Amino acid sequence: MSRIVIAAFDGETAPETTALADDVVMMRVGQLGKLLDAAKSSGAHHAIMAGQLAPNNLFNLRPDLKALVLLARIKERNAESLFGAVADALAALGVELLPATRFLEDQLASVGTIAGPELKKREVADAEFGMRIAKETSRLDIGQTVVVKNGTVLAVEAFEGTNDAIERGGKLGRGGGFVVKVSKPNQDMRFDVPVIGERTLETAAASGLRGIIAEAGRVLLLDKKTLCKQANQLKLTLYGIQS
Repeated sequence: MSRIVIAAFDGETAPETTALADDVVMMRVGQLGKLLDAAKSSGAHHAIMAGQLAPNNLFNLRPDLKALVLLARIKERNAESLFGAVADALAALGVELLPATRFLEDQLASVGTIAGPELKKREVADAEFGMRIAKETSRLDIGQTVVVKNGTVLAVEAFEGTNDAIERGGKLGRGGGFVVKVSKPNQDMRFDVPVIGERTLETAAASGLRGIIAEAGRVLLLDKKTLCKQANQLKLTLYGIQS
């Protein structure tokens, strides 16, 4: 009989998520030893990372001994290196970390108009321009989101996060423009998968932007049906482009 065990983080994991589990192990961010002990005692052979941790947690870690050893081996402390090291530690226990999109393939962005008004030809060109820029900034590990308007880059996401970049771009563009969200080249889909959720749509609409462009097959639309309904209500375009 299958069981669901959740390793939950204080102040990060939503109560409605833990309510779905057969067993929950609470811990703070940085308690790698407790995480590995929970994985081992659960008897699991597979694990999936769900949700996200606030970016500032990378600088507010209170690591236990196992985490200190892991951190000492890592030269660049970004999501890919940190989570990759955790995945390796889980694999050493016989627990395979599956892609975060497993069971969610139907929630990935598709090619073309997903919801909202159809784009005009010049707007599609702007979206494609933004896609090229975003793929380059993501390759440099700066950020995976940009805001563009009329062939001009208004904002590039960095450590501040997607929504702050959207607000900044909307303000600079004084209305109009597009948010473009992509994956990194060779993105490890086991973790740090680019996501568009309800708050992203609300922030884009409040910032006066025209729509959100997502890399098809690589960006997760959380609760796609609800997002499409929300986009139609906001008259905000959701559009997918194959990179």
